[in-house]
Amino acid sequence: MPDAITAVREFSRFYTDVLGLLGGALLETPYSLTEARVLFELGQPGPIGALDLRRRLGLDPGYLSRILARFESAGLVERERSTVDARRQMLRLTPLGRDAFADLDARSTAQVTGLLADASEAERRALVGALGTARSVLGGEKRRTRRPELRSLRPGDLGWVVQRHGQRYAEEYGWDATFEGLVARIVADYADSADATAGRQNAWIAELDGEPVGCVFCTRKDDDTAQLRLLLVEPSARGAGVGTALVDECLRFAASAGYREIVLWTNDVLVAARRIYERAGFRLEHEGPRPNFGARLTEQVWRRPLP
Repeated sequence: MPDAITAVREFSRFYTDVLGLLGGALLETPYSLTEARVLFELGQPGPIGALDLRRRLGLDPGYLSRILARFESAGLVERERSTVDARRQMLRLTPLGRDAFADLDARSTAQVTGLLADASEAERRALVGALGTARSVLGGEKRRTRRPELRSLRPGDLGWVVQRHGQRYAEEYGWDATFEGLVARIVADYADSADATAGRQNAWIAELDGEPVGCVFCTRKDDDTAQLRLLLVEPSARGAGVGTALVDECLRFAASAGYREIVLWTNDVLVAARRIYERAGFRLEHEGPRPNFGARLTEQVWRRPLP
């Protein structure tokens, strides 16, 4: 906890310096940071009630009232009665206010564009993922409210798959390096056979906010049978439907590739994955003890027909 507290405080100081937020005005405009935020909220589509605006921003009522009074005096904001509840006052930007909002929005976009100009595409994706994690942790946002995006493999993904499997299963289940070696062989076989099995094998990476959080592979077991392999969901993404999305995509591909059935091998300790397989229509075909990866495990084979 002390290290996390120090890191958050250091980043807060760094970010306020980078954006120049400590000055009296923001982005060489007449507005303070708080005034700019109020202007931004008012610039969103449709009118908003003063009470809703205060709750959204968490501002003191008197402070917000003074900001709105200044905006009205400057001709930026106008008030109107709610058509639903005549007791409520609704706020909207005037044409002059719209121009002020557009100018502030353009300046902010230009500032961040400049900050990211020298970053590579991979660095920008990593930044988006890190910011999403920060919002989730600090704001209490639940990842299950966001939808995972699936994509095909990119350079570097195969190494990520091996590394995350090795580390994840060692941390959660105490499996030794022989499991990481198995994953490395599966990944290597997939890469070596990519040309020969084009159209009959595939793999996907799941992302949340641009950050890789899961994977799955669909490989060829024989002419009629596909095999689901290497399903992984990072702990930070569990509950967001990542595993279900990956398994569903694997099943869709296997059916379209002409397989008649699909099979998978797993271990009984992977309870969350087993629930996903059951919901997807897999049925347990075999179960038995099999010491492996430095642990006492019970292996399972699951199978389901394809349409």
